[in-house]
Amino acid sequence: MWFVQLRYQFRVYPTPGQQIALAKAFGCARVVFNDGLRARQTAREQGLPYVSDAELSKRVITRAKTTPERAWLGEVSAVVLQQALADLNTAYRNFFHSVSGRRKGRTVAPPRFRSRKDNRQAIRFTRNSRFTVLDNGRLRLPKIGDLTVRWSRSLPSDPSSVTVIRDAAGRYFASFVVRATDEPLPEVDSEVGIDLGLTHFAVMSDGTKVAAPRFLRRAARKLKRLQQALSRKQRGSNRRRKAVVKVARAHARVADTRRDWQHKLSTTIIRENQAVYVEDLCVAGLGRTRLARSVHDAGWSSFVAMLEYRAARYGRTFARVDRWLPSTRMCSDCGRINEKMALDVRSWVCPCGGHHDRDVNAAINIKAAGQADFNDRGARVGPGPVPAPRGETVTHQNTARVTRSVAGIAAD
Repeated sequence: MWFVQLRYQFRVYPTPGQQIALAKAFGCARVVFNDGLRARQTAREQGLPYVSDAELSKRVITRAKTTPERAWLGEVSAVVLQQALADLNTAYRNFFHSVSGRRKGRTVAPPRFRSRKDNRQAIRFTRNSRFTVLDNGRLRLPKIGDLTVRWSRSLPSDPSSVTVIRDAAGRYFASFVVRATDEPLPEVDSEVGIDLGLTHFAVMSDGTKVAAPRFLRRAARKLKRLQQALSRKQRGSNRRRKAVVKVARAHARVADTRRDWQHKLSTTIIRENQAVYVEDLCVAGLGRTRLARSVHDAGWSSFVAMLEYRAARYGRTFARVDRWLPSTRMCSDCGRINEKMALDVRSWVCPCGGHHDRDVNAAINIKAAGQADFNDRGARVGPGPVPAPRGETVTHQNTARVTRSVAGIAAD
């Protein structure tokens, strides 16, 4: 048995007064973050030692509150300000680890200043702030008040933190982080390899094909009309600001629909298979090709992340296969690697006599490679807390019935 961190996100409805208080908290957290970043950049430019976390907290929070220029920092919870510095420290740590090679993957850029014009604003409260979920279902936050929460499910344990988020569409969410034990599912005999694509979103090694929903393509006409209306508005006017919100809401609806569909599909795959193997795609590289819009519309990375943390939570096996595996042109019958073929070639015949569907053959090879790699590594051990993508399950007013079936989202 092991523990996992889960994130549950719910829609909240602050009153006009609470929206003003949240705006102050967003602004104060942003100022503290920028002041801390500026202090460290100045020290580096002047050749001074790196400003420690404790010294930085004293300089931009404790001492700053006593000055006339930053006296208004005392109007918000001190935990919000401390968590803003914690985010800055995490950004620096990720940057240093990326430069030194301790962090794998793409290079992480150094922290940048936060802007009041950012589409997403967020503040975090930890247990030290003594936030409370009241018996009447409201969320009590220090110096904010009691927020109305639209609950679609109950929390499995007491939350360790809550993040209040305001997105580009002007919606507010409360994201709770809780700790829960694993929930292993009964073992099954089936294993599956998955080949991700554009014509079909996912092709399974057993021959099952899942059509690509293409949510962005389906909403393209409406988005085009809203963008055209936005371009006709005068910059800086109230009508332009309203048009910006309309465009953001349309994009949010597309993203929420895609996320909900991927959650349901990943849950079904994990429940029906004991082991899941997928190809380690280079989405960033594919996003720079002529297929960029279709690649981003598919959302492969978020889907694979859902499979990974659900497999860890429910006791399933998950593995990524090397992206350089010639899964498409390798014969799943004899192992012969044939010549490269164009994208319009959907089926081919191997000299050994095997007739293959392009995508099904790739899925079979991905499954075989994943099983071979898994057997070479040996037995699987229970993982620790599973990190999750920032995109979480969202509870909306019109989709409460759908989100009740979602068990939980892995957290940072």
